[in-house]
Amino acid sequence: MSKKFVHPYIPNGAPELMEQMLKELNISSSEDIFKEIPKHLRFQGRMNIPEPKLSEYELKRHVEGILKKNQTTSDNLSFLGGGTWDHYVPAVCDTIGQRDEFLSAYVGDAYSDHGKYQALFESSSMIGDLLKMEAVSTPTYDWANAIGIAARMASRINGRKEVLVAGSMSPSRFSVINNYLKPEISLIKIAFDKTTGLMDLDDLKRKLSDKTSSVYFENPTYFGPVEHQGEKIAEMAHAVGAEVIAGVDPSSLGVMKAPSDYGVDICVGDLQPLGIHMQYGGGLSGYIASRDEEKYVAEYPTLLFGVTSTLQEGEYGFGHVFYERTSYASREKGKDFIGTTTSLFGIIAGVYLALMGPEGMRELGEGIMQRVAYAVEQIDAIPNVKVLYKDNFFKEFVIDFNETGKTVETIHKALKTMGIFGGIDLSCSRQFPEMGEAAIYAITEKMTKEDIDRLVTALRKVC
Repeated sequence: MSKKFVHPYIPNGAPELMEQMLKELNISSSEDIFKEIPKHLRFQGRMNIPEPKLSEYELKRHVEGILKKNQTTSDNLSFLGGGTWDHYVPAVCDTIGQRDEFLSAYVGDAYSDHGKYQALFESSSMIGDLLKMEAVSTPTYDWANAIGIAARMASRINGRKEVLVAGSMSPSRFSVINNYLKPEISLIKIAFDKTTGLMDLDDLKRKLSDKTSSVYFENPTYFGPVEHQGEKIAEMAHAVGAEVIAGVDPSSLGVMKAPSDYGVDICVGDLQPLGIHMQYGGGLSGYIASRDEEKYVAEYPTLLFGVTSTLQEGEYGFGHVFYERTSYASREKGKDFIGTTTSLFGIIAGVYLALMGPEGMRELGEGIMQRVAYAVEQIDAIPNVKVLYKDNFFKEFVIDFNETGKTVETIHKALKTMGIFGGIDLSCSRQFPEMGEAAIYAITEKMTKEDIDRLVTALRKVC
């Protein structure tokens, strides 16, 4: 390729501009920039990458060709869950989320992001209404990140360094918070009852002490059952001076008690069910909420937005609350490091909640529970297949395949040939191998009776 070639997508690639930049840097070649890197650490050959696509249309076709290799939830029934679910996304969520003033807004201030502050305030307010909590953070990366931040908040409040967590939580989520809290804060798992899937309160009692900073549990649990012991867990934790943190799926709150009603101090979770598309490795947006008390608000490392009156009578403005506690105000004194997060998803969640309203959230929860009840009844009737932890589900449940003599991997491969994505395999090393051949299946409002019947028919055939 000619040295005079100018790539259409790389800025400042014109030869005269390149020469000007090299002269400004007082170097003769761009290679001089990398000369500090020892030669033996640098790749010496030619990288095996295709030639550049010079046409936008040609590039578009190339990328679309790659994407066609994917199998999506649009073409298959998906019973995957565990933190990212195939919920219905109303068209208005995409429409608002793709508006230029939101889509292009990055951190900026009021002069560049007209409406973003109000949108985030309104979104946080509606999330607060759902949780019955007054203080709500701007979004974090995801649920796991929110747990880590909340646990550090609790540790700063009481100066303690032990966090007790539900032993039934997702191993990948546990791994994230373990990395986030180490080395000075330790995690201790609380066993779960093998017959109910809920927290073992006897084990909790044994492990609570004056070293316990906080107790974390999830409702519903990772396995699906509703943790109806929340009030007792909170009472036991508070008795030793620990904070109570709960991870809550917001799509359940139209039919379940708000976490503040059973003694939770800090609530975390993911906004993904609220109008955010299920994506591979994406579509996640954590939230943190608490009571509007200074001991909690002072420890939020994230941005908080509020509303206030202005100099103009009858006019209101939206802006930062307690800004000086953040790393944006004082990087070296920040509570935690907060970089790029997921504010756009937070705005979309607000659009979803405004569209649904309290009645819509109730209907959503009831519809999911009705579908799950039907699915559990039908699947439990399949020979050699049983559903664990019966009669206490919201959106997910565990199917035990041990008596079929087949592995979950084999069953799921067969389902895939029928256009069905099975659930999360608990038998693999990163999940719960002690449960043998079992999997978590999720049902959302998108599933029809015919969809569930299709799964049941397929499982009968495979098992």
